[in-house]
Amino acid sequence: MSAKSNVTRVQQALAAKGFDPGVIDGIWGKRTEAAVRAFQTARGLQADGIVGPLTRAALGLEPAAQADAIDDPALPWLLEARRLLGIRETPGKDNNYVILDWADELGIPYASDDIAWCGLFVAHCIGTTLSNEPLPANPLGAQNWKRFGGPCTPQPGAILVFWRENPDSWKGHVGFYVGEDTKGYYVLGGNQEDAVSVVRIEKRRLLKSGVRWPASVPLGAAGPRQMALGKGFSTYEA
Repeated sequence: MSAKSNVTRVQQALAAKGFDPGVIDGIWGKRTEAAVRAFQTARGLQADGIVGPLTRAALGLEPAAQADAIDDPALPWLLEARRLLGIRETPGKDNNYVILDWADELGIPYASDDIAWCGLFVAHCIGTTLSNEPLPANPLGAQNWKRFGGPCTPQPGAILVFWRENPDSWKGHVGFYVGEDTKGYYVLGGNQEDAVSVVRIEKRRLLKSGVRWPASVPLGAAGPRQMALGKGFSTYEA
């Protein structure tokens, strides 16, 4: 089942129980999160806005084990990232205003989509789905995400931070873990070949303290998502 259809099912379940998620559009926004919190409060559950096992059961939705880990409604930031697959920056002097709007919504100064936007993409996915989660200072700086949330092991939804060009450079890249093979991580991120896409990045490029999890969300227990050995690695992420 797709990420968008999973969000739609959560929204439909909320509405059926009298909690308004706004337009039922498959997009996890602040109104959907607020409806989840209201539902949790009414049912005596922890009001964290996350559709974990207890909330899912109370809504009458199937257990997460029956769905692929990357489509889990307990990972709304990853669902938002998947929804945006294919968004691409505009070549030349023009801009894709979808990307610029992400910055405007978060109050982040950002003038043009030819400025590296992998950190902006992650900030948008986190900031629009987890209202209580603080973003790192200057989220446009990829390596600043090493100080986001708390450490975790690689698993769907984890934020991965990599070096770029060389291990000692201040330059970096950040995106979301969706899987791995023995030599590489599969990363859903922005500004990957100028688009939101999934690419394979060498494991040796992962920075120390470069696997992070939102502090406001219970740590996932899905573990690594193993994939078939891929061919080639990403070399263009900015």
